[in-house]
Amino acid sequence: MQALSEPEIRASFINTSVRERKTLTVPSELDAIEWDQLDYLGWRDPKSPGTGLLVTVPFAAQSAPIGIMLRAGAVPARTRPQCALCQDISLPNEVVLFGARRAGSAGRRGDTIGSLICADFECSRNVRRRPSSAMAGDDPERVRRIRIQELRERVARFVARVGAQA
Repeated sequence: MQALSEPEIRASFINTSVRERKTLTVPSELDAIEWDQLDYLGWRDPKSPGTGLLVTVPFAAQSAPIGIMLRAGAVPARTRPQCALCQDISLPNEVVLFGARRAGSAGRRGDTIGSLICADFECSRNVRRRPSSAMAGDDPERVRRIRIQELRERVARFVARVGAQA
């Protein structure tokens, strides 16, 4: 993922009001982020822990970043669900149901889309972990590359669904 500035991040959100964009908390140490190890930038707003924020840059030349605001579900799952984005089967972290208001008129009508996502947005780290020998067979690097590509595709599809005008 390419490095982003605070103004680029704020301007990227497609399902927020201008006021929400201005008041959301952007990570303070953007220079310290290892951008080449991310497939999307995700974080929880420390001022509003139930709010999650996800910004991705479509992996096409000269694409602008796209951000979505998410709301964590209030009721924790009774079982350990699998993240819909990284689909990590070892479940090293908590998974939460996040809902995203749709962009445009659909969102103004109250339409939302939900997805199970790692609570602290660890998907990029999860897909880069060395896969087990049972999962990887003879080529763990190939499996890791496939997992990274599939994560990027699932994130792009989810963000596109949030942004689709219905």
